[in-house]
Amino acid sequence: MRIDTLTYNNIQTQGAQRRLWLRQHSPQHLQQCAALMLGGLQLRQRSASTSTLVLGAGACTEIPLVELTRNSDGVVLADYDLASMQQGRDELSSPALRKHVRLVLCDIGGGVSANLNRLIEQQHLHKLANHSAQVVFDSLAHCLEQCDVPDPPEIEGLYTGEFGVVISSLVLSQLFSYPLLDLLDHIQRIAPAYLGAQERHRRYQEAAQSFRVRIIQGHLHLLHELLDVGGIVVLLSDVRGFVFEVFGTENDSQPRRILPIVPFSLPELVRESFHIIEEQHWELITDLPGEGKLGRGYEVVGYVLKTKK
Repeated sequence: MRIDTLTYNNIQTQGAQRRLWLRQHSPQHLQQCAALMLGGLQLRQRSASTSTLVLGAGACTEIPLVELTRNSDGVVLADYDLASMQQGRDELSSPALRKHVRLVLCDIGGGVSANLNRLIEQQHLHKLANHSAQVVFDSLAHCLEQCDVPDPPEIEGLYTGEFGVVISSLVLSQLFSYPLLDLLDHIQRIAPAYLGAQERHRRYQEAAQSFRVRIIQGHLHLLHELLDVGGIVVLLSDVRGFVFEVFGTENDSQPRRILPIVPFSLPELVRESFHIIEEQHWELITDLPGEGKLGRGYEVVGYVLKTKK
């Protein structure tokens, strides 16, 4: 499953070296992330818990861990990748600060990838592939429709109302994109000629979109459940990807290929669960264009949220 490759992928895309690259090529991203997270600390009510949680912490590439730790009684980093979290914590030069950081190894999605994988294996796709793409994607749509999505996920070691600040750090889209990619990996293995046919299969597209929405709702409900009364949620998510040929402010008018990531209903889903205090949008550049290679980036949204009365 794709989730099992997180440690390898994070080695390539996270950590101190990546942060230095972002400071040079995408400084606004780091600035916006830090500003929203630290702003959340300032907005937390005095009566709320002074513990802080970061979901999807990874190696803390975008996370101002020193400031979070100094302004919290304790910081909990939660992620599926233990090695990256250890790397992020070890960047703290002060042993006293490191003692205030607790690591929780967990699947933030609550096992959705495993649930979907079990359903797919029960379909015996290698036999269905002898029929048609229509039959195969009907079967996969059925898997998505029947897949159990915990709402909210239960995460061992994290408790209801425990935190005064809950940060979801660029993990939301991974919660649904990884299991959906797992599904296409099955097609790649058994019937590679069918790849792309899912774009023309209405039932599959509707099932995939409903799957995304259910996972987003479950994640938002998790943030709500873990938050103490008077606490603040900071939600950061990529919303669209893009590729480009030329990099630089003088070339901002160059055409881009836009790749939607999260459903357009995300703002509405957020408003169903929270009151929006602040909303910011910016771009994250992840790869520069080169000879024979397109540049890549993401449009990112950042929310500062509080629970509705």
